[in-house]
Amino acid sequence: MKANGTVHKYLDNVDTDVIIPARYLNSSDPAELAAHCMEDIDADFVKKVKKGDIIVAHNNFGCGSSREHAPIAIKAAGIDCVIAATFARIFYRNAINIGLPIMECREAAENINAGDEVEVDFDTGIIKDITTGQEFKAEPFPEFIKDIISKNGLLNSLKQQ
Repeated sequence: MKANGTVHKYLDNVDTDVIIPARYLNSSDPAELAAHCMEDIDADFVKKVKKGDIIVAHNNFGCGSSREHAPIAIKAAGIDCVIAATFARIFYRNAINIGLPIMECREAAENINAGDEVEVDFDTGIIKDITTGQEFKAEPFPEFIKDIISKNGLLNSLKQQ
């Protein structure tokens, strides 16, 4: 499994209220959530993001409330992977549960820039910044997480067992 796309870069403590503002939580429609993804921190995000793009952030990405709407909005907006130095634990679990690949890698988070083209190999954990030629190593997913992601989320994975 791989992801390859353009980077949208954010710093520390990007919370779930910024990923999908609370005023839109009356909807559970992924397309509606995607239309408002990141708008309070990056008003042009939904205009810039393309299917397959990657978010890179620093520390504590996804902090705040435990809403599943946040990873759903990110995934529905077209993001194929989020790389951060650290994630809030509940966001990490929610992302895996809905089939959004996320990887922790401090070196990648610190060295990859907005606009860079990046390739992520989920089987090896190798993150390659194609723009700069740098490579970074994250922990690859264990088989059970790869299974959840490949089946587009925990519920789909359980249904297929």
